[in-house]
Amino acid sequence: VTISTDHVMIENAAEEPRVLCIVQDTTNAKTVNERLTLNLPASTTLSKLFEDVAHKASYVNGTFDLAWGVNTGSLDPSSEMSLTESGFEPGKRNFLQLTDKDGEQPQIASVSDSGLDDSSQERFIGPLPRDGTVGCSSDCSSPSYSYSSILNKSDTGYVGLVNQAMTCYLNSLLQTLFMTPEFRNALYNWEFEESEEDPVTSIPYQLQRLFLLLQTSKKRAIETTDVTRSFGWDSSEAWQQHDVQELCRVMFDALEQKWKQTEQADLINQLYQGKLKDYVRCLECGYESWRIDTYLDIPLVIRPFGASQAYSSVEEALQAFVQPETLDGVNQYFCERCKKKCDARKGLRFLHFPYLLTLQLKRFDFDYTTMHRIKLNDRMSFPEELDMGPFIDVEDEKSPQTESCTDSGAENEGSCHSDQMSNDFSADDGVDEGICLDSASSTERVLKPKVPTHPGLSLTFELFSVMVHSGSAAGGHYYACIKSFSDGQWYSFNDQHVSKITQEDIRKTYGGSSGSRGYYSSAFARSYLDCDDFPEHIKHLVQREKESEEQEKRQREIERNTCKIKLFCMHPVKTMALMENKLEVHKDKTLREATEMAYKLMELDGVVPLDCCRLVKYDEFHEYLERSYEGEDDTPMGLLLGGVKSSYMFDLLLETRRPEQVFQPYKPGEVMVKVHVVDLKTDTIAPPVSIRAYLNQSITEFKQLIAQVKLSAETMRVVLERCYNDLRLVYVPNKTLKAEGFFRSNKVFVESSESPDHQVTFTDSLLWKLLDRHGNTIRLFVSLPVQSPGTNRTICPKQQQGSSTSDSQKSSDTSDFEHIESPSPSQEPDSSVSAAVAVDNRELENRIRAAGGGTYSDPETQFPGEERSDSEVNNDRSTSSVDSDILSSSHSSDTLCNADSGPIQLANGLDSHSITSSRRSKANEGKKETWDTAEEDSGTDSEYDENGKSKAESYYLYFRAEPYAQEDGSGEGGQKCVLVHVDKRITLSAFKQNLEPFVGVTSTQFKVFRVYANNQEFESVRLNETLSSFSDDNKITIRLGRALKKGEYRVKVYQLLVNDAEPCKFLVDTVFAKGMTVKQSKEELMPQLKDQCKLDLNIDKFRLRKKTWKNPGTVFLDYHVYEEDINISSNWEVFLEVLDGPEKMKSMSQLAVLTRRWTPAQMKLEPFQEVVLESSSVEELKEKLSEISGIPLENLDFAKGRGTFPCDISVLEIHQDLDWNPKVSTLNVWPLYICDDGAVVFYRDSTEEPMEQSEDERNELMKKESSRLLKTGHRVSYSPRKEKALKIYLDGGPVKDPGQD
Repeated sequence: VTISTDHVMIENAAEEPRVLCIVQDTTNAKTVNERLTLNLPASTTLSKLFEDVAHKASYVNGTFDLAWGVNTGSLDPSSEMSLTESGFEPGKRNFLQLTDKDGEQPQIASVSDSGLDDSSQERFIGPLPRDGTVGCSSDCSSPSYSYSSILNKSDTGYVGLVNQAMTCYLNSLLQTLFMTPEFRNALYNWEFEESEEDPVTSIPYQLQRLFLLLQTSKKRAIETTDVTRSFGWDSSEAWQQHDVQELCRVMFDALEQKWKQTEQADLINQLYQGKLKDYVRCLECGYESWRIDTYLDIPLVIRPFGASQAYSSVEEALQAFVQPETLDGVNQYFCERCKKKCDARKGLRFLHFPYLLTLQLKRFDFDYTTMHRIKLNDRMSFPEELDMGPFIDVEDEKSPQTESCTDSGAENEGSCHSDQMSNDFSADDGVDEGICLDSASSTERVLKPKVPTHPGLSLTFELFSVMVHSGSAAGGHYYACIKSFSDGQWYSFNDQHVSKITQEDIRKTYGGSSGSRGYYSSAFARSYLDCDDFPEHIKHLVQREKESEEQEKRQREIERNTCKIKLFCMHPVKTMALMENKLEVHKDKTLREATEMAYKLMELDGVVPLDCCRLVKYDEFHEYLERSYEGEDDTPMGLLLGGVKSSYMFDLLLETRRPEQVFQPYKPGEVMVKVHVVDLKTDTIAPPVSIRAYLNQSITEFKQLIAQVKLSAETMRVVLERCYNDLRLVYVPNKTLKAEGFFRSNKVFVESSESPDHQVTFTDSLLWKLLDRHGNTIRLFVSLPVQSPGTNRTICPKQQQGSSTSDSQKSSDTSDFEHIESPSPSQEPDSSVSAAVAVDNRELENRIRAAGGGTYSDPETQFPGEERSDSEVNNDRSTSSVDSDILSSSHSSDTLCNADSGPIQLANGLDSHSITSSRRSKANEGKKETWDTAEEDSGTDSEYDENGKSKAESYYLYFRAEPYAQEDGSGEGGQKCVLVHVDKRITLSAFKQNLEPFVGVTSTQFKVFRVYANNQEFESVRLNETLSSFSDDNKITIRLGRALKKGEYRVKVYQLLVNDAEPCKFLVDTVFAKGMTVKQSKEELMPQLKDQCKLDLNIDKFRLRKKTWKNPGTVFLDYHVYEEDINISSNWEVFLEVLDGPEKMKSMSQLAVLTRRWTPAQMKLEPFQEVVLESSSVEELKEKLSEISGIPLENLDFAKGRGTFPCDISVLEIHQDLDWNPKVSTLNVWPLYICDDGAVVFYRDSTEEPMEQSEDERNELMKKESSRLLKTGHRVSYSPRKEKALKIYLDGGPVKDPGQD
């Protein structure tokens, strides 16, 4: 059945560089998206290239041209120049186009025309890259074939198997079993009873189906997923690489279990099982103890243990397999007859060979020098016919001197398994290892009855099948070389590729210097069964599989002719947001039929009549309606969409209208303009209305078009918002829209009042300020503390009261040029609410002014917005992400929703509302940017300037808040929320002051936390930073607690426990201030430690020290001052260390080192002890260590610990692995670099020898150390990678352990 071997390509094919040609067939709309891929030797001529392309494309050679590109000349089809001489680059992708010849399409070749001679299929016999392999090197290339022709059967007539990921080992075994007629025919004779078992989990049934498909399918390759599913495997198993011999054994066991109580119950044993005798014979009296063992394969050693020379042939390895060994000396055998220990001979004898003999070459070995598994690449030859006669036991098994015995100590070689393969691919070792199959020939059985005890059985085996492994012991690739009994030809079955190979190729797998290895097995089998000879149940199964394959083929044909395009629609009832789906329509379906399909897909039945719907060409990215299809209801979709493509540069939109309305025609070349009407009196910006214009229109003509919205063209101001919120006033009458920067989809603001604002410079006008506010306002969801009082009111600055009501209303203006009426879903707010708003506005205004944090100032001093938020003031945007006015003539404001509701993602990753430098420079003249960094000021900025005046008073920024009920009704303990519309250029300080009425306390008494994904919260502490980093719909949580003042820092305090298993323990959060001494901070800490941690400490009994991750650092002395002697930053961390005695550290010149003694005689590490040094002298360190340990100075060794504190290391490694006694005189130089407190130093007595341990004691200690180091999170020096065991589950799948990851 199999044996491991190495296999490579023919030398000239392996050495010659290869050229990858990718050919695009541009002669037909059906083929333009397909690619023909050919991987050819660089010496291939152009004429041969044309022949190969003709074969792959199924065209008659000479009826097409090949060219590099559209406007380049064609290649010469008769040239004998090589590909490299013709400009092709080896190792790179060379793109060609297949074009019409003389204006005529290529002729389709008949079946006889498209065949290639066998030589083209015989170029490659080695391991071929699987589909999807990237970056294959030139010495491992695939034969020339088209990826699109994978559905066509191989020219050899055999069908390949698709590699699921790393299932090449499975494919090789399945192909070998299929090509074994005895096994295949026996499998066909088994009949599946569906009433007794689920077909999905029946391994024999799925193998039966697979074999039938291999025999009858017209595909090039078929899937094995149904078979692996019957094994109980999930998709992760496809990524596990295993040994093919291991799979063979496991699968045979599973089949035997499934075939119990059937005719096939003993099939595996009948075909593959042999017998051998394991014996021990006394050399003094001749007494023999023996037992009979069975085997399914014979494992053959490549190289004897300890030897440098490998066996040269399989016959030699077999001879060594049965060669007895002498048991003498200490290995003497106790003879039952002699009643004493005697010299004896121990060995194996073959008693019976199976019908199919499997030889396994044990090419995987273990190197005890490197302690790694290796693959042996020594040469080992094998014959085409193998005579096993010399290895059979011809002695009389019933000798009266022999006696059955089970304590002979012999190994059961029949059950040997080869080493498992790892799942990592490595080509370090480019040789192959094979698995051999030999079977007795029935004809030879008659001709050569060599053994009288086995009448009729020939012992000559013919080479039949080889499993080849390419790669190293770390991983590789399997494929199979199998001899067909129908024509005597050898074939290479390499996943989906099947090709012919020769006997010469087989001999190249012997191994050795050629880089190939292997062994095969031989078997003789009967001819194939004809389909007419199938059992009746198999004929039915064949018919079902044929019908299934035909159905699949028809489905693929439909898929190839199906247009798949994005479909959008604004559902009038379900949601105001734009719904998205995928429309799949056959290219021959008409527009009318496609509209009906889209109508059903978007679930509009019963909502809108079908005749009130239409499909239009739509660009979702630019929110642009490109064109409508008037009069083309009967046009096929393939023509309208430009053919069947993998992706389209546009989308489709299903528009709806009211029955009394008429659709507006959209003509190609028009641009879409979303017009927002601005009302300076009410300070509002209306929702957009869509109009269509032409780029060659003048500004005057454009104003006249807009004037149909009942605006005055004479006093009209038109502001174009270009990319990144760049506002541009367009006023030159004769200038075209294109010259002004209009594009496919545009956004403009128009204002036509007669106010004096027209006379002011645009950037100083009220219009600009309103649009500027509009462009920088974001919406935030703020969660308030439970005890906050003010969530029952809506508060906004008095001047902005109008915007709080009318901003949320949609325009009710009619759009005559669209023949539509815009709906007005919003209603006027209740008057009582408005009154309450006004009262609260005045209250808030007075409160903020009294607090010094007013929201009014000279607008000229506004801070610039760094980026336009993806939100607007309009309340209607909360339910949508795109404009609501571009859909149809009936729902201009509710078919697509308001663009201000969400960001329009651009190619550069920015949203469409960023402020450009032109606006920033105007608003920021003479003004310093308000950015601060940790380098400039690591503390928190004050809310007040040096004169005590609130900084918030120096500018006006928009703020409006209203109650908000959480949709899910959640909220911790009845937590209240407000919805805040705020200019994101506002500082955190002013933002907090505006929130004071809602929180109920002053801004210094609450903290602001920004909520990120997964509900992670981070405190915002920089009061002079703006909210520019916030975006629409961000969440903020307000928590009560003292906010930081200028120069204050929030600090986390951890306890340092140097001798505990977990040396770092969190204690409290506290606040340190700039200018505070360490002693003062300790005094403030003591009450907190007592209340929160139950630590009652005297101020002299603990110290603070620097914390860098888990490492203790500089000891802080009581007189040190923060920000002067000690650098401090936001969210700082420090260690608190409880002292055993008085503080020894008195000066910064001292050095505190943590030392630990290693006692080899006890294999033990002592607890940490701190040593305080007056200098960085090595001599002083050794003197101090000698003083505390009693070790003589001359015998004291020391070494610096590695890694993070506590620098854990295994007691089995510390004696050798650390750098003991470095040759330095000071501690602050290489390799020690001990310059700060907290370094770990190990020391020992150099005269103390490590404790002697037995192997068991050492193993026990190793387990304890591994467990200890793993618990502390430290590295264990060596842990072999665990390989996943190969299992086949008979009950449909593994039982998941709930505690298992």
